[in-house]
Amino acid sequence: MAAIFQGVGAAAALSSLPSNSFDSKNFLFSPRRSFSVRKAPSFVVVRSDGTMNLDLNPKGRRAQQFIANAVTTKEDSSAASSFSKPGNELLLFEALREGLEEEMERDPRVCVMGEDVGHYGGSYKVTKGLAKKFGDLRVLDTPIAENSFTGMGIGAAMTGLRPVVEGMNMGFLLLAFNQISNNCGMLHYTSGGQFTIPIVIRGPGGVGRQLGAEHSQRLESYFQSIPGIQMVACSTPYNAKGLMKAAIRSENPVILFEHVLLYNLKERIPDEDYICNLEEAEMVRPGEHVTILTYSRMRYHVMQAAKTLVNKGYDPEVIDIRSLKPFDLYTIGNSVKKTHRVLIVEECMRTGGIGASLTAAITENFHDYLDAPIICLSSQDVPTPYAGTLEEWTVVQPAQIVAAVEQLCQ
Repeated sequence: MAAIFQGVGAAAALSSLPSNSFDSKNFLFSPRRSFSVRKAPSFVVVRSDGTMNLDLNPKGRRAQQFIANAVTTKEDSSAASSFSKPGNELLLFEALREGLEEEMERDPRVCVMGEDVGHYGGSYKVTKGLAKKFGDLRVLDTPIAENSFTGMGIGAAMTGLRPVVEGMNMGFLLLAFNQISNNCGMLHYTSGGQFTIPIVIRGPGGVGRQLGAEHSQRLESYFQSIPGIQMVACSTPYNAKGLMKAAIRSENPVILFEHVLLYNLKERIPDEDYICNLEEAEMVRPGEHVTILTYSRMRYHVMQAAKTLVNKGYDPEVIDIRSLKPFDLYTIGNSVKKTHRVLIVEECMRTGGIGASLTAAITENFHDYLDAPIICLSSQDVPTPYAGTLEEWTVVQPAQIVAAVEQLCQ
């Protein structure tokens, strides 16, 4: 461990150097075996039938100040630049890797740490090839000790680095809850503004294909109440890369939620450099009759249900909220004022989930515009079963979404 802290100190010294003067090859450690032995199962993801919507209009600049409330207002945004190149097709995990690699090339202070993130390339290959390119100092394999390496990442952020901490599975980060809540979210305040914590905590989560209860956690509800933390959830290769880059550049601690069943989604993304606003929702499908708010994997269940709803004569408006904290109530509010009906679809647990917080925020701010009570479809408050048929029953399905919209629009 002494070598690790010596390496972090050396990296801190590099933060004052211009990016073009850094040569990672000079800081390669001798190859060593990773301490980690946990491996996540690899599988082929079945693509949902939802229509893919390309977000080729990144708006607004990255907010410099953290908004403490559960809501945010829209900032003035400049006209988005048009992409002249056709781009290339990437899987979602490849888009995450490309965004991370670009930021590591741009800023020598960016480093990665976690279990098997180095020569193994990460449990879902998000960091594949980065150790060979940037060296063991900037892509650090850690022991199986989430509380230790998360705390080390927070300390590194305090000294001027920009660490990206990977949880092999988001459920494992519960072991680091003390570091995330008492240190990561609060140190900027408790230090009187002397420290900023520009750290990104990311990893796979959500209900997969029979991964069992402990590996099917949705931790959005656990972290949403921590002051000082921003949370975003990616759902397409385009916004995965854009959110990754924006999170790394942010001065605030950001938790990036990735879904295990979306890593193999493919989309054409531009070759030009871009970032996504960390506090902005995405309009997936404009509509008139009902506002459907969703995020992550449920975006595709909603779009699958939208096809059925259109055939039945309904015109749903679908919004991927993306920013789980703070909410983009500008986009959400404008939709509510137009449709007057709201359906929230989430994979998070019903009790104390993102949907519950979103329901409260909409009720407090837009109650007078609602013509019907808000309906929230969430996962059941039970441990996720291993059996595939039972697992499916615990998660919201497209047929339930269709039925809920029909009830709202009666």
